[in-house]
Amino acid sequence: MALLEKLVYAVRLPLFGRAATILTRALGVNIPPSVNIGEDLGLPHGAVGLVVHERSQIGARVKLYQGVTLGRSDTHLAPEHTNPGGGIQVGDDVIIGANSTVLFRSGEVLSIGDRAVVGANSVVLRSIPAGEIWAGNPARRVSTR
Repeated sequence: MALLEKLVYAVRLPLFGRAATILTRALGVNIPPSVNIGEDLGLPHGAVGLVVHERSQIGARVKLYQGVTLGRSDTHLAPEHTNPGGGIQVGDDVIIGANSTVLFRSGEVLSIGDRAVVGANSVVLRSIPAGEIWAGNPARRVSTR
């Protein structure tokens, strides 16, 4: 496991967490401590520009490439016009390609099923079933895995 991946897991440690957060952000990766991450997270090419929303969950053996954003689509709305909750759930063995964006609406959960693949430069606005390959803007199913 590379140093960056070790730092991502260390963000949740009581003693070293704050320092790990500062170091990961300095390396261009923003994953809040509230994000649950499964084992063997892969950040190929250093995943520079990676941003993960605080209400995300990431499964085991997931690969997140550079420039990936897991976030909320309705941040432009005033709080009184949004619903509480929601988030992104990334299953196990998922690959999210470079510069892809995955956006959920407040109050809703967007899930990316186990073994799914999101092609580079895709914009995902709805859940992806397990084992499917999606690409494009907006992303749509292009094949199965």
